[in-house]
Amino acid sequence: MLRHCAGILVAFTLATVGAALSQEPPAIARAVPEIASLEPELESLYRDLHQHPELAFHEQRTAAALADRLRVLGFDVATGVGGTGLVAILRNGPGPVVMLRTELDALPLEEKTGLPFASTVKALDAEGKSVPVAHACGHDLHMTGWYGTAKIMAQRRNRWQGTLMLVGQPAEEITRGAAAMLADGLFTRFPKPDFAISMHDEPSLPSGKVGFHPGFFRASSDAVEVTIFGRGGHGGKPQLAVDPVVIAARSIVGIQTIVSRETDPLSPAVVTIGSIHGGSAGNIIPDEVRLQMSVRAYDDKVRKHILASIKRQLDAEAEASDAPAPPSIKITPGAEVVFNDPQLTTRLADALRRDLGPGSVVEMPAKMTSEDFSEYGRAGVRTALLHIGAVNPEKLASGARIPDLHSPLWFPELKPTLRSLVAAEVVMLSDLLAPAQIAGN
Repeated sequence: MLRHCAGILVAFTLATVGAALSQEPPAIARAVPEIASLEPELESLYRDLHQHPELAFHEQRTAAALADRLRVLGFDVATGVGGTGLVAILRNGPGPVVMLRTELDALPLEEKTGLPFASTVKALDAEGKSVPVAHACGHDLHMTGWYGTAKIMAQRRNRWQGTLMLVGQPAEEITRGAAAMLADGLFTRFPKPDFAISMHDEPSLPSGKVGFHPGFFRASSDAVEVTIFGRGGHGGKPQLAVDPVVIAARSIVGIQTIVSRETDPLSPAVVTIGSIHGGSAGNIIPDEVRLQMSVRAYDDKVRKHILASIKRQLDAEAEASDAPAPPSIKITPGAEVVFNDPQLTTRLADALRRDLGPGSVVEMPAKMTSEDFSEYGRAGVRTALLHIGAVNPEKLASGARIPDLHSPLWFPELKPTLRSLVAAEVVMLSDLLAPAQIAGN
């Protein structure tokens, strides 16, 4: 997930955001003219969501704000699904059930965009620590577009048939929300969709451009927590101790060779060790060192081999150093591979080209980031996850370094991105819910 220039972000003002949805490109104005009249409401909602982010499984305020708006539109709304998720149903005669998902949660991260409506929220994390919270992944953008799409689809009931199912999913950032909603009866208490789609902002694409990729699109992910045990002692008498810092250092180097020397280069995989903690002073050899890492892959055999090899490397280094005990290794499965149904994905791309112009979509490469949207496909629903470009085209073309998603400086190019997001969702839903005489089925 990817980028935008810090200078542009600081320069943003409320007036700039206020103009965000005006002057639609001709294709959008023809296909979805309702967007222009939604400008003030969407601007207000976006600012509110951006200023009031909530962590995974704590999205009560966020869910309530969206639920209240959807009830006004005539949706049947259920809250508290999977903890803090919401489901909104709009039945409009016989036809397919089509699900549109948005994410509700934010990140434990301090925003540094300099925006006049930047988040200053702090909250308690899962360990009870006070942490800053910010929407640095675009979920506030997704929710705003999701609501704008809902409003237009509700106004267009005479132009489509079937059931529109809107899902506000909690806890995407920790890849547990989709599973929680499914376990709480998402596809049994409510209609099981024929199709499920979702969109995500994309910093590698110019704002307004939709990216699609049929087939495997997002990698699996597993979290690995390791404790390496040593024998503590004086920094000046290392011969009397077993240094877990050295064991950790050697293990890290060895683990990095698993991908480079044990994995087929044509089968993508990533091992990232993002956290190392050990010791309290420079002259003390600690008793233990803790590591946290993530493992990503597309092939299940590669995934299992990497996890087994990590254990092999850690055990071998501990034994070689005469550690008092083998390392403790905890593996927590995360997201599964996202598979975009090829027929559905191609159909959606064709609909976007037809209604928004041939240059509105572009096929993009698969990514090594993960998404628990994969759970809906594993539950037997035809799914497609698409991306919406969110970076100023000139900045992207200039080669300037652009902050990534999950960066404290990330902020989408709001002017074209939000209107294009709403237009794309309306076009895709309208195609999937087209009356039989139009759809030809």
